[in-house]
Amino acid sequence: MTLTLADIRAAHSRIKDRIHRTPVMTSEALDERAGARLFFKCENLQKIGAFKARGATNAVALLSDEEAKRGVVTHSSGNHAAALARAAKLRGIPAYVVMMSTVPQAKIASVRRYGAEVILCEPTYAARVSTANSVVERTGAVFIHPFNDPRVMAGQGTTALELLEDVPDLTDILCPVGGGGLISGISVAVKSINPEIRVFGVEPKGADDAAQSLAAGRIIPCTSPNTIADGLRGTLGDLTFAEIQRHVEGIVTVSETEIVNAMRTIWEVLKIIVEPSGAVGYGPLVDGQLDMPGRRIGIILTGGNLDLDTLPWMTPAKA
Repeated sequence: MTLTLADIRAAHSRIKDRIHRTPVMTSEALDERAGARLFFKCENLQKIGAFKARGATNAVALLSDEEAKRGVVTHSSGNHAAALARAAKLRGIPAYVVMMSTVPQAKIASVRRYGAEVILCEPTYAARVSTANSVVERTGAVFIHPFNDPRVMAGQGTTALELLEDVPDLTDILCPVGGGGLISGISVAVKSINPEIRVFGVEPKGADDAAQSLAAGRIIPCTSPNTIADGLRGTLGDLTFAEIQRHVEGIVTVSETEIVNAMRTIWEVLKIIVEPSGAVGYGPLVDGQLDMPGRRIGIILTGGNLDLDTLPWMTPAKA
């Protein structure tokens, strides 16, 4: 299936009363440092604290009544987990969420607050998949993939609709990449509205499967991710990768130090909380790795959920 702008517009009409229209923040100090105009789309201020509320809400809303009454199940590092739990609660159906035992406690607590059943598994993607499959067999619930699902991708793409309504004259967008659901939806929306806008993915060097995959022309799985950005440790799906190949100009990788510096700068200057994964999009600019003088750059701050007892600047980041 090829995602379309019509799918994304329909998703926005479907979910707009159940999500926040998040603000776009700016900073003269950060503009001066980058030599460009920066526009931060603050999805860290979204429902459940991340953009994932968009895709999960759209996917659950599209379930038939017969499907919905069986409930939903997913596996997730945290933000999609909370988003699906919330979407299920809004519809009054059960939710079962498989999470790796190593995810921040704050993310587990968030899922449980929405009434979902949390099933912990070993900290590998294979364990997430196999455990989720066993839950589907046990409960009969409908599986909602955290990113490789057209309904989810369309919901995530609504981020770009809002951003371009607020800042229509962007020249570039920087978007974190994990499984690719967000950047695939955003890139379809952006290129359909204005093909001249360049869309770049940003991911950790320790989980650079998107960069490798785009260069190779085929999906190269992320088998041993090593990054503080826990939300970006997933592997691309076939549907998300197809849209990335069609619409994304390139993938930029950032070090752990750049991620932490970006996160801390956003906290200190914009006065908002972002998690490591949420700050990755700003990573190439914070230390000058990406030089884009005079451009008008949209930066997606994807989430703000993290354990406040283990802030990364309390422990030196790996280079």
